[in-house]
Amino acid sequence: MSYAIIRSGGKQFRVAEGETVRLPSLNEEAGKSVEFDVLVVGGDNETRVGSPMVDGARVAGTIVEHGRGDKIIVFKKKRRKQYKRTQGHRQNYTAVKIDSIG
Repeated sequence: MSYAIIRSGGKQFRVAEGETVRLPSLNEEAGKSVEFDVLVVGGDNETRVGSPMVDGARVAGTIVEHGRGDKIIVFKKKRRKQYKRTQGHRQNYTAVKIDSIG
């Protein structure tokens, strides 16, 4: 089973063919095809590591949907000082189905 490590949104993700991954928001429409920077490509017996990108390797995917993640509550408190602050946050994401690793 082949896999690749790609870079998107300043983060790195391990992906495999046929897998759907949630990446930081991309500025493309649903249904469009996208390509990613490939840092590492691994297969059954060999692993190729780029410096920084692997030459000739490409990972292509199709955008499935855009959405927002679960709400995270940020709560700050200082005891005995009557200080409490609550803030919520929802991170935007783009779901991408990996079509090919080559």
